[in-house]
Amino acid sequence: GLKFEKVFAAGTRTVRGLEALSLGIPPVPSQSVVRRPYNGYLSTLGVLLKKQGIDSFFIYGGYGYFDNMNAYFKTNNYKIIDRSDFPSNSVVFENIWGVADESLYSNAITAIDQAAKDKRPFFATIMTTSNHRPYTYPSGRIDIPSPGGRVGAVKYTDYAIGKFIDESQNKDWFKDTLFIITADHCASVAGKTRLPWEKYLIPLIFYNPDIIKPGVFKSVVSQIDLPPTIVEMLGKKGDDYFFGRSFFESGKPIERAFISNYQALGYIRNGILTVLLPKKKAESYSINTKT
Repeated sequence: GLKFEKVFAAGTRTVRGLEALSLGIPPVPSQSVVRRPYNGYLSTLGVLLKKQGIDSFFIYGGYGYFDNMNAYFKTNNYKIIDRSDFPSNSVVFENIWGVADESLYSNAITAIDQAAKDKRPFFATIMTTSNHRPYTYPSGRIDIPSPGGRVGAVKYTDYAIGKFIDESQNKDWFKDTLFIITADHCASVAGKTRLPWEKYLIPLIFYNPDIIKPGVFKSVVSQIDLPPTIVEMLGKKGDDYFFGRSFFESGKPIERAFISNYQALGYIRNGILTVLLPKKKAESYSINTKT
């Protein structure tokens, strides 16, 4: 696949990641747009792609009423599929967060099969739950017994993604489907500074041997840059509807990222972290990448 080395999450909660990955805007103070009123029919991927003949799905391993996710995605032209839609015999394991990742992916394949059967192009946001406390997952999948802590949860997540890719390779739609593997946010942002920038780094991989060449993308990019990149790669209109910028735009890379917590909004560029704070305060720091 194509591995991105310097991708920054916009915030510290799932709703911040979903906001960035669907709406492509920098983080706003206090509450995410996902949880705010009047958040329907915005310039999301779902709205833009529906106008151009592509069906969008939000597929979640838990119950999507949590954090207002179902309401947000439904009013932005996504079809909702969550825990309540999964047949009981398709769930091999679940905990307080939702079903095991492998069960989520199995149900996602069923939904994608139906979309492909209807001859409709699709875009699916699939959100996993296994990499959360209490870090429990089905036994016998990996060599770390459940509960396996964060290391076990990450290894199980890796196993489930691999299983999903393997099972997808047998499908007619595989060769035309780009798999994008990323995170909603990082593990922890506790540190010595208000916004410890290095703890906002998240993984991102583009995968499909028939679509994209393997390699490493070294430029600094933000989570909000993924929506316009997807629109551009699909050959559709609307990549300029986002605040984010496509990874593959011509010209010199912009090399900037946005990070935040509940009150502090950060902007990283040219080795400087600028932070906006309540009561009209602003701070600026020089980043030492070694320490």
